[in-house]
Amino acid sequence: MKSRSWIICGVAVLTGRMSLAAPPIEAEQFAKLHALIKPGKGEEKWTQIPWRTSLWQARREAAARGKPILLWEMDGHPLGCV
Repeated sequence: MKSRSWIICGVAVLTGRMSLAAPPIEAEQFAKLHALIKPGKGEEKWTQIPWRTSLWQARREAAARGKPILLWEMDGHPLGCV
């Protein structure tokens, strides 16, 4: 049973590596795709928020204004390279 699993895995790896790659994108097409994908001026509202990097500073400002705090916290590398 184990040897059968190894054979199936081997075939899967070999067929995956033998697949054809997509053709390269031409310069004109790249510019069109880039303009289509790039966010517009009104689509990045999060950049207009006055983010704080200090939790203590944010807490003091929020307490003074009577506002809540949104804590956006992440563990590890932002690109998942851990």
